Amino acid sequence: MTTVLDPRGSEFETDEQAARHDLWFRTKVQEAIDSQKPRLPHDEAMARVDRLLEARRRQHHAAGWGPRAVHGGCRFET
Repeated sequence: MTTVLDPRGSEFETDEQAARHDLWFRTKVQEAIDSQKPRLPHDEAMARVDRLLEARRRQHHAAGWGPRAVHGGCRFET
């Protein structure tokens, strides 16, 4: 039996969807832990994010959008 979840407390419609997502997420985390790829230090990752955000701000300024934040393709006043 599938339980319908309250949308105020869960982003999933049913407990089955929540369980599938949890399994998927845990699998992805374990794959990352087990990965032999080189690690990226936190400071370097944050520096990359800062550079990307600054480049996006410059693009928006050059386009005449002014000081606005972009979220999900929508522009919101900041």
